[in-house]
Amino acid sequence: MKIYILSIILISSTVFSFGQDTGFKSILAKSKSGITDTNITIHSLDNKSVQIPITIIKGRVKGPTFTIIAGIHGMEYSPILSLLGLRKQIDPAFLKGQLIIIPVANQMAFYGRTPFVNPLDSVNLNRAFPGNINGTITQTMAAFLTNEVFTSTDVLLDMHGGDVSEDLIPFVCYYDNKQYVNQTAVASRLSEVSGFDTIVKYPFILEKDQPAMYAFKQAVRQGITALSIEVGGLGKWKKAEISLAQKAIFRMLSELKMYGSKPRQYLPGAKARYNNQSYVSVPVKGIFISELNAGDLIVKGAEIGYIMDVFGNKKITVYAPVSGIILYMIGTPPVNKDETLICIGY
Repeated sequence: MKIYILSIILISSTVFSFGQDTGFKSILAKSKSGITDTNITIHSLDNKSVQIPITIIKGRVKGPTFTIIAGIHGMEYSPILSLLGLRKQIDPAFLKGQLIIIPVANQMAFYGRTPFVNPLDSVNLNRAFPGNINGTITQTMAAFLTNEVFTSTDVLLDMHGGDVSEDLIPFVCYYDNKQYVNQTAVASRLSEVSGFDTIVKYPFILEKDQPAMYAFKQAVRQGITALSIEVGGLGKWKKAEISLAQKAIFRMLSELKMYGSKPRQYLPGAKARYNNQSYVSVPVKGIFISELNAGDLIVKGAEIGYIMDVFGNKKITVYAPVSGIILYMIGTPPVNKDETLICIGY
């Protein structure tokens, strides 16, 4: 145990075996004012295991629980590094409520430098929600986050980036869930104060028996205020991206009256808001060539790029279905059929 002037840091480890309590909620309930670092070890029925590192920062005054997750995809470096830095910037003495910080949710993908999927089972964690405790290790991880972490949360911020293959512009996004209008209103307000220039509002369309797949969409389904930010991509990280993400979090905490003794000065409001999105899927496996970048404006019918075979022969040309701005797109040559090639906001 190390004693600091304003906080106490405790390090613990908990094992989640199938059919048993994870111990996470107990740790959360017993944690005292200060900083607690804990590793939750999760086992699946096929004898695979992973550790999920979690930091709990508890203020001296009771208040909301704000959970922030990064590293669901292991090569989204800017969000991951922003949370590792944020942990050292938060002073529990000025925090009302508590923060749950998960900086690297998918460590196997992170250390294995594996884009999108967990190398233990080749499952994409951000396509596995709500999860399954009888499933593979990634499905078990999703079940832990759904059943233990999300249910302990008032506000969830799910942080992502372009991983190793995507080029994107920084944006903040939320779902327009009309079933939980108050939660949607809070998510919208937090998006507005984030300091991001671009806000994207997704329609919330989910049949009763349809899995949410995505982490923060699952939280929205559970009636939790949830939103996401996208920053960084192409397997790189930049100080400016890390700073942008951290400042957004501090602004959200201030808006929730969870941190700081006085309101923070906000940046001007978002310059662009996109309530509609058009997705273009990869029509055929091949090598994608495009002169466009994320952030470019595109006109309906304009050429996005073309796909070649491995001999350099053009197979197909791809055109824009709508006019708008490129929010994100595949920025590396290899593409596989049915992947999202490009997302246009309008």
